[in-house]
Amino acid sequence: MTYPFMEREPVVDVLHGRRVEDPYRRLEDPGDPGTLAWLACQEELWRRHAARLPLREHFLRRLADLASVGMTTPPIWRGGHRFHLSRSPGQEHPVLHRDGSPVLDPMELDHSGLTTLDEWQPSPDGRLLAYQISRRGTEQGELYVLDLETGAVIDGPIGGCRYSPVAWLPGAFHYVRFHDGVYLHRLGTPRQADTPILTRGALSYGLEADAAGRALVISAGTRTGNALWLADLSADPVLRPIQAEACARSAAAVGPDGRLYILTDRDAPRHRICVADPAEPQRWTELVPEDPEATLGSFTLVEGPRLLVSAVRHAVGEIGIHDPRSGKRLGTVPLPGSGTVASLTSRPGGAEAWFTYTDAVTPPVVWRYDARTETAAPWATPPGLRPPPEAVSRRLTYRSADGTTVRMVVVAPPGDGPRPAILTGYGGFGVALTPVYAADSLAWVEAGGLLAVANLRGGGEEGEQWHRDGMLERKQNVFDDYIAAAEHLVATGLTTPDRLAAWGESNGGLLVGAALTQRPDLFAAAVCAAPLLDMARYERTGLGPSWTAEYGTAADPGQLDRLLAYSPYHAVRQGVRYPATLFAVSAADTRVDPMHARKMCAALQWATAGTRPILLRHEPDVGHGARAVSRSIALAADALAFLVEQTGLRL
Repeated sequence: MTYPFMEREPVVDVLHGRRVEDPYRRLEDPGDPGTLAWLACQEELWRRHAARLPLREHFLRRLADLASVGMTTPPIWRGGHRFHLSRSPGQEHPVLHRDGSPVLDPMELDHSGLTTLDEWQPSPDGRLLAYQISRRGTEQGELYVLDLETGAVIDGPIGGCRYSPVAWLPGAFHYVRFHDGVYLHRLGTPRQADTPILTRGALSYGLEADAAGRALVISAGTRTGNALWLADLSADPVLRPIQAEACARSAAAVGPDGRLYILTDRDAPRHRICVADPAEPQRWTELVPEDPEATLGSFTLVEGPRLLVSAVRHAVGEIGIHDPRSGKRLGTVPLPGSGTVASLTSRPGGAEAWFTYTDAVTPPVVWRYDARTETAAPWATPPGLRPPPEAVSRRLTYRSADGTTVRMVVVAPPGDGPRPAILTGYGGFGVALTPVYAADSLAWVEAGGLLAVANLRGGGEEGEQWHRDGMLERKQNVFDDYIAAAEHLVATGLTTPDRLAAWGESNGGLLVGAALTQRPDLFAAAVCAAPLLDMARYERTGLGPSWTAEYGTAADPGQLDRLLAYSPYHAVRQGVRYPATLFAVSAADTRVDPMHARKMCAALQWATAGTRPILLRHEPDVGHGARAVSRSIALAADALAFLVEQTGLRL
């Protein structure tokens, strides 16, 4: 394959006395004429290659069918009104409903499908709605207020909001300006008149108000944790510290019983729940202790009284039932299988709770738990639910390079023997990969392939210590865990190196980049989407500056050495037979700069030996986050068809 030419320039940075070469620095500038010409040629190269992929049309059709199940979310109750999101088959975006009637449809705001609904929060009486939208991939959203009685937009836009939480007051609300702080906005006043409530130079801010709008919790996150404050909104809102120092990661909320509940990893890497009197929010009493094998998550109170606490136990979700007075565990909510639970909600004053359940072959179904009968049953199914493809799911354990036991979920059609396989993972930011329904995964398995999901260090599957064991100076553990997973799949006869593909997105794209440069012999192909790859310069663009607590900073000489030790862009060597690689990027990605993929693509095209293709799929007008369903289907179909060609999968 003849690749578009991009000159390797003698660009060298001297950092702390160390020479760091960057031959494709020019590709960092998306407006440079040379970059534009090179990118246009890459697009033409990809289009020609994609047009002859053997199963591309098959996956387009099958993914559309598998994705057409739609979705619905558990209800949120405000002032007697029920709010939820729902997407029917054929709809591009979820639609927000109140009491069963649609109130906000992103497609009505923008018929092109390039506008997404990012966040929403009804007022305590359910009459007003604060909502945030973003356009064409940018995550710099705008906040508006909708009068649900009249259908009129009565405030906004308020710019500079990125997935901002909203805490309502009568005639006003608190919100977060991205990287700036917490502000109070009074309805009908200009943004410039908003009152700063907390601006401390934190990396992130959070808000949590009780359903009645009487109490407010504010969080300010740093590299070491977060500080928390409580304000009584029914009186003069003075901020009183819950956790004065950012020494741990904690979240708090005032429950309907008037107590302050705190979920924290302070002295508990797998989290515990404490309670306090709102009048003395720093005086904590432990209620639910740390579980040595499960990481506690969200919680809610229902009449009974019962405290429901979600948890992840070795990457499988569960909901524990506790006595809210003593914290004693009374049992668990019955679930239909070993999957994922999410979005735990309840109705103030009620004995019912709602949550979603999903697994590898089951789309998210909303379940309802009734504390009076101690039973759980499906409450709302996706509008297009249909029988799933036949598949077998297994949980495996294996040893990483340093002897650590790591877990992996494998989903495949019935039968034995080596198969074309996709190995995916994430391993960062404490994010847990738990079993979920995904149309692309099912389409691959249905076609005869194997899907493996590795629960790597750096994630949150085994608690905060598991996360810390895969960050900063221990980041190589993540890559070792992933490589060991690939070796285990080969050693157990589930696949072979010439049939094995790596797949990762965002931080998972960094994982794939490290794997294909450290062990190119172990993979036939890779899909590397929205990746971080130049770790010497990652903190100069996108949201990179906010990730130094996870990766480290090139400003520190010791940390620079560790970053360069695994930085995929700097690990590329000429004459190596690299796996066939498809880089997938979105031009409007404001989180991870597409320059990473551009530079890495150029480096691999220059360096690789053999005939395996190195290609770049560049998509305009979308970003890192949510997108229209049709856009997601097109990307997944292209990626799967590319891997079919390289791993030899046959229907």
